[in-house]
Amino acid sequence: MHPTLIPAKRLIANVEGVMNAILVKGDAVGPTLYYGAGAGAEPTASAVVADLVDVTRMHTADPEHRVPHLAFQPDRLSDTPILPMDEVETSYYLRMRVKDQPGVLADITRILADGAISIDAMVQKEPSEGEDQVDIIMLTHLIVEKNVNAAIARIEALPVVMGKVTRIRLEELGKN
Repeated sequence: MHPTLIPAKRLIANVEGVMNAILVKGDAVGPTLYYGAGAGAEPTASAVVADLVDVTRMHTADPEHRVPHLAFQPDRLSDTPILPMDEVETSYYLRMRVKDQPGVLADITRILADGAISIDAMVQKEPSEGEDQVDIIMLTHLIVEKNVNAAIARIEALPVVMGKVTRIRLEELGKN
C-alpha cells in the first residue's frame, strides 16, 4: 500500500473527510468499492468497543468451540509471494526544480530514455521575474519502479537539478 494520485473522475477520488474507501479488483466480479467512516471520535470508539467484544467472546466461549477472531485459522496459512516494490509497474508524476538554461530538458529526457521511460505529458512554465530556476513536471507512461528509481538518482546528480525529484505514483484504475 502506498500513496497514489488517481484521476478525479474515479469514485474513490471523491472520498473526503473522515470517510475511507478501498477499491478491490476481483477476478470474477471486477472492481468493487468499500466505503465507510474510518476516522474520528465515533468510528474509533465503535472499533475499540467491537474489539473489546471480540476479546470477551474469545475468553468466555467454551474452549472446544471457540471461533478465532475473524475466523482466522493459523493452520491454513500459505506463503503467497509479494511483489517487491522495485518490480511494481505504474505511471509516475515527477517534479523537479532546475536551472533555466539550454540543454537541461535534453539531459533529463536522455536519462529517461536510457531507462526506457516514456513521457506521457510535461509542463515547464516560464521562470518568475529575476529567477534563474524553473519547475519541470512530467507524467510518465507505465514503467517498472526500479527504472524510475535509477533515473531519478541520475537526474538528481545533474549539476543543473536543484534538490530532490518529487515522485508520486499514478494509478488510472481501469486502464489496462
